[in-house]
Amino acid sequence: MRKIEQIFLYGLIVIGLITILYVLFADAIEGIDTGILNPTTILSFLLFICASGFILLKSTNWNEQIVIIVALITSSLLTFLLYFFVLVPMASAEVSTAYTNESLQGQVGRVIVPIPTNGFGEIVIETVNGLISKRAAGYDNEEIDYDKQVLIIDINNGTFLVKEYVPLT
Repeated sequence: MRKIEQIFLYGLIVIGLITILYVLFADAIEGIDTGILNPTTILSFLLFICASGFILLKSTNWNEQIVIIVALITSSLLTFLLYFFVLVPMASAEVSTAYTNESLQGQVGRVIVPIPTNGFGEIVIETVNGLISKRAAGYDNEEIDYDKQVLIIDINNGTFLVKEYVPLT
């Protein structure tokens, strides 16, 4: 095995392991992303160089300088495609469809199970992600009838405290 072949093989193994570690711990070091020079593009560029260089050395009879040049060109092209067709669209996509109960405070919902005095009913809140139904009680322990609009005032132990919503006209 030639020395350059060993460098590409060891580089492929080491960069591959670093990439796996980065994928596992990316959230912990999220602030490092600085455009095109973020860890994902740098690691993919180095990984593509090592992989294409090793494959070219094994499958062709080209000399080492040509293999290195072709590996650099191939890696640049693949990293460009990865960045602009995978990473950029993913970065601009919605991060999550998850919500927290606190993020629903101030929203208007509709009563689907009447809320009795000093009791519990159920409301439904319409969001961009769909309908969310939650247990609800009157904020001042008041009764709220079916199909009334309510404003979510507070959340107490998973129970939404609501008041009947009267829109301004």
